[in-house]
Amino acid sequence: MRPVFGFITGLIFGLGLIVSGMADPAKVLNFLDLFGTWDPSLAFVMGGAMTTAFIGYRLVLRRPSPLLGTEYDIPATSGIDRNLIAGSALFGLGWGIGGFCPGPALTALPLGAPGTLLFVPSMLIGLWLGARAGALSSSSRKTHA
Repeated sequence: MRPVFGFITGLIFGLGLIVSGMADPAKVLNFLDLFGTWDPSLAFVMGGAMTTAFIGYRLVLRRPSPLLGTEYDIPATSGIDRNLIAGSALFGLGWGIGGFCPGPALTALPLGAPGTLLFVPSMLIGLWLGARAGALSSSSRKTHA
């Protein structure tokens, strides 16, 4: 049952991205172009998403456990470290250069735009390299401890 709800949730998310225009990288790039063709609509989409998430978390976390699981998967730490800063910077650079973040990129993939066809494989390679770097980093910490 969980995969069905995951699919439905992803479908709603993807449709929301398309309806809001966020599957178009020009929309993101215009938001970042403060002194040119600035388009503030992305700020409204983000504000709506943050408001929805804030209210949703407050309602859901009142339950003792998730509907389709035994416990919530919430990060145990909330600290800011070097890896978080580096990852955020890389994400922001990729978003600013390509105009995509992972959700809208995957949503726009069926459209077959050349930018998307280049971005998604590059993103997947970057995710793979990041996982390998993380594994190497954690194994070197174990051997030095």
